[in-house]
Amino acid sequence: MGYVDVDGRKIWHEVDGAGAPVVLLHGGFADATSFAPLVGPLVGAGYQVLRPERTGHGRTPDTDAPWSYESMAQETIAYLEAARAQPVRLVGWSDGAYVAVLVAMQRPELVSQQVLIGQYYNDSGRAGGAAVEMFLANREGAMSFLRQNYDQLSPDGPDHFPVVFDKTAAMWQAEPQLSSEDFAAITTPTLVMQGDRDEPIVAHGAAVASALPDGRFAVLPGTHGLPLESPELVSALLVQFFRGVPPPAFG
Repeated sequence: MGYVDVDGRKIWHEVDGAGAPVVLLHGGFADATSFAPLVGPLVGAGYQVLRPERTGHGRTPDTDAPWSYESMAQETIAYLEAARAQPVRLVGWSDGAYVAVLVAMQRPELVSQQVLIGQYYNDSGRAGGAAVEMFLANREGAMSFLRQNYDQLSPDGPDHFPVVFDKTAAMWQAEPQLSSEDFAAITTPTLVMQGDRDEPIVAHGAAVASALPDGRFAVLPGTHGLPLESPELVSALLVQFFRGVPPPAFG
């Protein structure tokens, strides 16, 4: 674990195990620790697990620039090149899933497979009462709830968290906005995974998987915290998908 130089900037990442690389992309207001329950099973299955922290998250310092999913995708591409971890199996959770999609769209040669967990890709996929509405309606309460790990880890210090909160809220209000046609152009084998009580509605996840030329869809009992709620089940599905094991036939 430590910092890696990415285009002259310091990006924190954690690396565990050896083998084919799996890169885990965290969600908003999160960091590398959010994937901790998945690391052991993936390493045990023979993979090297890399967990970078994007700008302004965890131990990676922020910049003065506003945030966008596109800038996060460009940073992730630069990270994959700097870490020499390519092609990778890319796993994105929440915001990380949208970042993964953009990476696969723009640099398909860097991604051999991808798993997208718990994310909507346009306004039609967002369930009523999703996080963006709740956070904007209760800014102070949301900041108090979300900042615990940030205050402990960020090199920018606790006083910078309101800036991070507002950058995230602005990004969520403007994005994401991908269409079925966008997904139809993604050739990377993709598993779309979500909880049955997740932020994206189930029909949206099914539509995304159907639009992908090589897409699969899995719905598990759970919420937006699926990898934390059911790490054994999620990691088992990841390994099954990575190994190309077909699901059992019934009937």
